[in-house]
Amino acid sequence: MRLRLTRRNFLATCTTAAAGASLLTPGIGASRAEASLPLGAPDDLIQLNSNENPYGLSPKAREAMTQSAAVASRYPDGQEDETRGAIARHHGVPTARIVLGCGSSDILRMADAAYLGGGKTVVAAEPTFEAVLLYAGVMQASATKVPLTKDFRHDLPKMAEACNETTGLVYVCNPNNPTGTVVSREEMTAFLARVPPKTTVLVDEAYHHFVEDPGYGSAIELMGRYPNLIVARTFSKIYGMAGLRLGYAVASEANAQILHRQASWNNVNSAGLAAALAGLSDPDLVASQRKLFTDTRKWLCAGLDREKRRYIPSQTNFLMIDVRSDVTPIIRAFRERKILVGRKFPSMPDWLRVSIGRRNEMEAFLASLREVVPARAAA
Repeated sequence: MRLRLTRRNFLATCTTAAAGASLLTPGIGASRAEASLPLGAPDDLIQLNSNENPYGLSPKAREAMTQSAAVASRYPDGQEDETRGAIARHHGVPTARIVLGCGSSDILRMADAAYLGGGKTVVAAEPTFEAVLLYAGVMQASATKVPLTKDFRHDLPKMAEACNETTGLVYVCNPNNPTGTVVSREEMTAFLARVPPKTTVLVDEAYHHFVEDPGYGSAIELMGRYPNLIVARTFSKIYGMAGLRLGYAVASEANAQILHRQASWNNVNSAGLAAALAGLSDPDLVASQRKLFTDTRKWLCAGLDREKRRYIPSQTNFLMIDVRSDVTPIIRAFRERKILVGRKFPSMPDWLRVSIGRRNEMEAFLASLREVVPARAAA
């Protein structure tokens, strides 16, 4: 039976206080602020800092969002059910296994609230997307960080070894943010077989749609064999809906009910739901968007190769470039040139993450890179 958390039944099924507290955590706010658009920013500012989609909504999604204004005065309970059903059909699973969130980061928060707490640990790669680790701190849980391999990939055998009786959650970002590297289908299968069945594995597939590596596969394919598996997805990236805040989880029915208990009521909105339905119904959208990003990324990599600059081959809409010195002043130098680039990752202080924008934006980035980090210094 599905647990619905709406304004109408909220008093009957309350969320935890920790879920609300996480929204006020200084670390989470500081991390987002570092990558945010500054107040009073000029119109010609190039934003290559948050892995967003510069092409925006598809025409169908834009039209659907506009039409949603007609029902914006009502709570979107019916639209939630319709969208969960469409997502379920998209993945070939029962609707009861789909949980909606205010972006996939909301799904990560729900998972931390559900499976962590005092005395519990979360196992994650270092570096990776920080939200799970920050929310874990809110839950008074500790983190076990496992360094990436020499080729900047998840060290899954060591992550499995790090699991013990205190491990409440294992987090795998695949493809990984910030490195853009992937865990193969074979590696993921072997990893899940080694993780204790009572430990929940959360796989974040926010960048799933950009991958072209034939060895990669979604963890959703493995869910029938591993009921301790939860997969998070988002409409923020390839669907161009970052500002509309809509993500979801695919899980077993039991884990879906557990996640639902940590959700705030009506945590999604009519405009985002309408745009998502339109995006899911467009058979050509994902492939056409992926080609735009892939072509531009390959163009950028070719330019970096000509200048003998080191970078991490990526399967995503961003790239990590070795600038051979601390990135902090380099980030500032780009900002002075009206280009925002990614934040510093402490475990990789000499690597600059740059999102893939439009071709003209990447041309401006590469020209500025030559000024800020001359090729001879990077070689």
